[in-house]
Amino acid sequence: MNSEELKALLEGVKNGTVEIDRAFKEIKALPYEDLGFAKIDHHRSIRVGYPEVVYCEGKTSGQIVEIVKRLMEKNNNILATRASKEDFAAVSEVISDAEYHEAARIIVVKRKEIIVSEKHIAVITAGTSDIPVAEEAAITAEVLGNRVNRIYDVGVAGIHRLLSKIDAITQANVVIVVAGMEGALASVVGGLVDKPVIAVPTSVGYGANFGGLAALLTMLNSCASGIGVVNIDNGFGAGYLASNINKL
Repeated sequence: MNSEELKALLEGVKNGTVEIDRAFKEIKALPYEDLGFAKIDHHRSIRVGYPEVVYCEGKTSGQIVEIVKRLMEKNNNILATRASKEDFAAVSEVISDAEYHEAARIIVVKRKEIIVSEKHIAVITAGTSDIPVAEEAAITAEVLGNRVNRIYDVGVAGIHRLLSKIDAITQANVVIVVAGMEGALASVVGGLVDKPVIAVPTSVGYGANFGGLAALLTMLNSCASGIGVVNIDNGFGAGYLASNINKL
């Protein structure tokens, strides 16, 4: 239930088209629903504007299916991150219109119309190996109602590739930069645009990359202004934050 639906329910009680017992039953489940292994936050859409997102890693396929089923009862659009093919197979048995974005490892179910913002987000990667994290960011932003322009494989090793796309990048309202190795791309982009830059370090790289720590530290220590940094491989967090900024 979102804010508009709650207001409509209360208006129905006020004008007599909705019985009090029905309204009580609807509102009773708003704070959260306890499944024993999970407490589903049905109230989140009212508080922050988006329904609860399901993080699948570490959950069994059965747990994921049960959570998704309960969220669907509230007519929510579903976004389930870090989902395996096996998780999707289990969900698709219950929800036939579920979609799986393999690179992003995201399950999406669209039951409500997604109102798309006029302004758009650019998602940039340094290399092809960074695309899975970038796709997690891009799909997240799209499901949350944003247009996304993907600009992939434009890292600093061949900076002419980035410069050839600079017009497209500067037209975006928010820029997400996804980079592994030494993570220098975020600083370069930050020095070229006047828009918020969200940097996503990835675990892509050789041994001294330390699983993304080198890229993370580079991005945190950037001399370019206007850069914010999310956690290693956190494409979802970048897409969610970019959506919030894009809709201000």
